[in-house]
Amino acid sequence: MSRPLLYPLAEGTTRAQSLAVRERCGDAGRVWTSWAGMAQSQGWVRRYFKAFCKGFFVAVPVAVTFLDQVACVARVEGTSMQPSLNPGGSQSSDVVLLNHWKVRNFEVQRGDIVSLVSPKNPEQKIIKRVIALEGDIVKTIGHKNRYVRVPRGHIWVEGDHHGHSFDSNSFGPVSLGLLHAHATHILWPPERWQKLESVLPPERLLVQSEEDCLQGSP
Repeated sequence: MSRPLLYPLAEGTTRAQSLAVRERCGDAGRVWTSWAGMAQSQGWVRRYFKAFCKGFFVAVPVAVTFLDQVACVARVEGTSMQPSLNPGGSQSSDVVLLNHWKVRNFEVQRGDIVSLVSPKNPEQKIIKRVIALEGDIVKTIGHKNRYVRVPRGHIWVEGDHHGHSFDSNSFGPVSLGLLHAHATHILWPPERWQKLESVLPPERLLVQSEEDCLQGSP
């Protein structure tokens, strides 16, 4: 609401002079009103900016926590998981959903596709299929030992594309502490959208007993 400015008029003031004074007063009132409106506008902008900053600095840790603790997406590179992932080779790359929450207690099962920190390069993440759990006996492919019993707190991981994968057949059983996430879905490209099933390739079934190891030894 504008504030009126009142100025006393001297005696003998003519009508023209009176009108001129009133006009100047009106101009001053409009200037005051304009200044007040600008002040209110600037105050609103300051309040909005303060609220935005407060919300932003609250939202960023939440987003980081979500990505670190719950889930994130990642693009799969290479051919080691063909045909399950990247069936088109270098022509296209699958984007997968990585669920951190599912492996928070190191709970995985045979057939799961997981991402993990590379045992050979801590800066690199690799994606493989869990073939065997602790206590399982696995028949290796190209490992220095034909049969390996997976030690406690470890898993055996392989790529689906045998012969084109750097996996446990090269570096042995992997500590559960290197688990990063469980790959649950393909999100991109759209025509590839699907849930990733936890299945073991038929040729990678586990050895049932140590007697089977002895019978299969050369």
